[in-house]
Amino acid sequence: MTKHAAIFWPLCVLMVMLTAVPDGLAVEQPVAVQSVKIAGLQVAVWIPHRGTPGPWPIIIFSHGFYGCNTQVSFLMRSLAGVGYAVFAPAHRDMDCTDPSLFEQKSIESFAVPGSWTDTKFADRAHDIEHLLDELAKDPRYSGSHFDRKHVGLIGHSLGGYTVLSVAGAWPKLKDVRAKAVLALSPFALPFIRNKTLGGLDAPVMYQGGTRDGMTMFLKMPGGAYDQSPAPKYFVEFDQMGHRGWTDADVTQHEDIESYSVAFFDLYLKRKPFPAKLLKPYPGIDDLKIQK
Repeated sequence: MTKHAAIFWPLCVLMVMLTAVPDGLAVEQPVAVQSVKIAGLQVAVWIPHRGTPGPWPIIIFSHGFYGCNTQVSFLMRSLAGVGYAVFAPAHRDMDCTDPSLFEQKSIESFAVPGSWTDTKFADRAHDIEHLLDELAKDPRYSGSHFDRKHVGLIGHSLGGYTVLSVAGAWPKLKDVRAKAVLALSPFALPFIRNKTLGGLDAPVMYQGGTRDGMTMFLKMPGGAYDQSPAPKYFVEFDQMGHRGWTDADVTQHEDIESYSVAFFDLYLKRKPFPAKLLKPYPGIDDLKIQK
């Protein structure tokens, strides 16, 4: 060994000892989003890391009106991190650049919800159906790692309307592949007015917030929760507004992740629902569960 090597070799060993992390304590990097084309659809995709136990149930996310398919990426990363393959199609109204378009466009488009029929924004439901059809054919996502028999849907705002449509709130748009539906502050008034939520054919979890304008229609007597068949859940987060489910507001992300993962784990992986989530705790203003 040369003189210089004799000096630096102990230092190298010391650096390895200081920086090495035991396998049991290693922290895996969050799942990164990919932007891909699937049969003509632009889709944001979060795939679990190699080695994540499978098979991985499929989750489809529907973004809000003039929203972005990556607007709730914190939750998509969380789900992919525990073994779900998440796909978020870009609907025709998607806009990832100007959040103010939601306010500009929604007043006219969302007027008179009682007059809505299954033709209103039906293109969004068709996107989901088409995406599920094509995932089974795409060699990138058709392998044994992907569990296409257990499909979950997530939607925020108008995306919530979309996934409720696909789950049976509009019978003509119903897709029997949907096995669990997570509706984040959904625009549910068309279904409430037309009394069609009884057609839901999958367990549903509604999430709302004390500062969110949509939530009152979920929890009011005769509202979305009351009209929906069991199994059904309603979680209301304290001090949270309509954008609380987006990456822009981190107020309740941990609680959102906890309830969302627990819901899908129960109905897509048959894991028990954590006992600690069965009762309200600080940060949870209201909780209703009917199994």
